Amino acid sequence: MEQQTTLTVQNAPQRRRYELRDGDTVIGKAHYLPYDGGQGPERIFYHTTVSEDYAGQGLAARLVQDALDDTLDAGIAVVPVCPYVKLWLRKHPDYQQRATPVRPEHLAALENAQR
Repeated sequence: MEQQTTLTVQNAPQRRRYELRDGDTVIGKAHYLPYDGGQGPERIFYHTTVSEDYAGQGLAARLVQDALDDTLDAGIAVVPVCPYVKLWLRKHPDYQQRATPVRPEHLAALENAQR
């Protein structure tokens, strides 16, 4: 008999990422940087990963959709720097029109945060 798993997506603000969990195990991450450049709160999504053990199941899409839903529902703008998030947005025009274009100050904030 196949074991039933419970997949959830949770914001982990202290780690600045959304976590895709299989029970208690983190199997995917959508990293973001909170940013406020004077135009209201934004989240710069810059890196998304899912464990290779879970590849090919559409889980990155679920992780990104849940992360973006939660972000937008909180009134926070989405800034798509991550290549996967950009790709996902191209496939979902209803979300794409709600995303904020990447500006040079977003990239500078990411660079400064990684120093």
